[in-house]
Amino acid sequence: MTWHVYILECSGGRLYTGVTTDVARRLKEHRAGKGAKFTRSFGAVKLLYAQPCPDKSHALVREAQIKKWPRARKLVLAAGPAAP
Repeated sequence: MTWHVYILECSGGRLYTGVTTDVARRLKEHRAGKGAKFTRSFGAVKLLYAQPCPDKSHALVREAQIKKWPRARKLVLAAGPAAP
């Protein structure tokens, strides 16, 4: 089973980072108000980033790493690689 780390943009430009095995399903849950407390409060506007991980352990480690980053670094990650 493949796990994913994802970043959502919520209302007011807030960012939410989480893990799941099904990004599309999880986004629907967040939008329906059945996700995390943060997204129930601020809503999930759009998916900015998703990264596959080989297992849950790797996904959780990556999530923790990303959550420690400042907002600007998360946005750079979500924007993808810079053009040469």
